Amino acid sequence: MKNICFYFEIHQPVELKRYRFFDIDFDHYYYDDFLTEERVRSLASQVYIPANEVFMEIIRNTGGKFRCAFSISGIALEQFEQYAPEVIESFQELAKTGSVEFLAEPYSHSLSSIFNTAEFEMQVNQHAAKIETLFGKKPTALRNAELIYSDEIGEIVSNLGYKTILIDEAKHIMGWKSPNYVYNHASISKLKLLVRNFKLSDDVAFRFSDRTWLNFPLTAETYINWIEATSEKENVINIWMGYEALGFFNSAYSGIFDFFKALPTVAFKKKIGFATPSEITKTCESAGALSVSYPVSWSGSEKNLASWTGNDLQQEALNKLYAVSERVHLCSDKPLRRDWLILQTSNYFRFMSHTDAFGSNYESPYEAFINYMNILDDFLKRVDAQYPTTIENEELNELLTTIYNQDKTIEMLEGKIEKLKKQKKI
Repeated sequence: MKNICFYFEIHQPVELKRYRFFDIDFDHYYYDDFLTEERVRSLASQVYIPANEVFMEIIRNTGGKFRCAFSISGIALEQFEQYAPEVIESFQELAKTGSVEFLAEPYSHSLSSIFNTAEFEMQVNQHAAKIETLFGKKPTALRNAELIYSDEIGEIVSNLGYKTILIDEAKHIMGWKSPNYVYNHASISKLKLLVRNFKLSDDVAFRFSDRTWLNFPLTAETYINWIEATSEKENVINIWMGYEALGFFNSAYSGIFDFFKALPTVAFKKKIGFATPSEITKTCESAGALSVSYPVSWSGSEKNLASWTGNDLQQEALNKLYAVSERVHLCSDKPLRRDWLILQTSNYFRFMSHTDAFGSNYESPYEAFINYMNILDDFLKRVDAQYPTTIENEELNELLTTIYNQDKTIEMLEGKIEKLKKQKKI
């Protein structure tokens, strides 16, 4: 049976305030709370609440047969908790249906998988814990920020215990292969790869409201016919997009909500079902291995990292930020650790792109760079005050290893204590 796998990304960066050179050393708060709250509340009313209501209605009307997945960054979850708790509540209602899967990802939607493995692992674990706390189930599938993937990242993800990872359809990786199958890691067969069908995804996300598009207006019947027309052997159609495609990029007046409401009825008539990423990889055999030597992402025709690392501005900012990873990991200063997490958000580096500064409020990439670097300069001085640069990184790594081993020992002993308590009760 052919299944459609819907996944929706939800992430919004914390808005940085205009931070001047003369603010360095005097102002340690970097964020524009007013703009952040305004944006979150606007998207909550336009997208998150109405879209969640639509999917709740669809799930009820189909007896739970409609299924989908969400990847919500930790940063976005915190914004919802602070500014729009009703959004959290609506996702919790969806979680109770059993028809929705929540994916793991780096907590701050960061590029840590490229720049610092230890940070990446910490953020994934932090995010998984947050998801389990809010929605009652620990994630088993992972979607990296910006769908960044390579064989090396896949190995890290597998070592963290994940069985499924989501990647994008890159022509130089796929070659003649179709995205409509399950694949596996180049050398770790147990790690399954799901590949985004970028055409069918972008037809909804970016072309649904485009009146110049040859297929406008797109109906549920037309869309399902396209899916039915794929080879009988192609058993999964991965349709992934940002959740803002429902209600923001395609307004409610475009008919986007009615389109999704109609999809299940049309699909079931064609004997096409719906499944979550983990359900797909549990039930479908792999069609073979995919080898990805260099990182790919969802962005651009080349599917590379150029949107975030493609120019000198971005590289300078990223290198300076991640150069202090070891020092920050040793800090117990909560505000400092909090700023470290937020400042890794990938959007800030995309705003520095000369060709693809999507979502930027800055007049130029250079302005985005200067504002970020002023903030980073102040942040680095605060880090240096705790662990001066005179301390060698090797010394810090040894100290980090000692602390890590101590934490593991404590965790093991706490586990033994809990077991003994349970045995005593019995």
